Amino acid sequence: MASTVEKRKPVFTQVDQLKPGTNGHTLTVKVVSAKPVPVQKPRSLAVSRPSRPNRIAECLVGDSTGTILFTARNDQVDVMKAGATVILRNAKIDMFKGTMRLAVDKWGRIEVTEPANFVVKESNNLSLIEYELVNVVEQ
Repeated sequence: MASTVEKRKPVFTQVDQLKPGTNGHTLTVKVVSAKPVPVQKPRSLAVSRPSRPNRIAECLVGDSTGTILFTARNDQVDVMKAGATVILRNAKIDMFKGTMRLAVDKWGRIEVTEPANFVVKESNNLSLIEYELVNVVEQ
């Protein structure tokens, strides 16, 4: 007797709802800009196999509520072109120098989709907000 597992419909999040240390976000965003980040070559003595150089791009992505920096890695760099509209599935928030960055790791997916009909609210960049790491002691 085969039971069918019903897939949960993704709950779409808006950029301004993102919080530090959270994950599992699904968002539809426009890529405002994408800048390649120079990556230092690893100084490894092993010459067993030629590794493809890691490529990283810092992309400003956003929706009608705000923008956030997205770190695109390797093949993601090719998809995250300025002007593209993408759906980020299972995205997570990484902290970099006290600021939020959005990322999609191997458990997530980036899909190019139809151009969105919203205007990106560039005046609300969540990656410009600095967070301080505070250790909370449970009483």
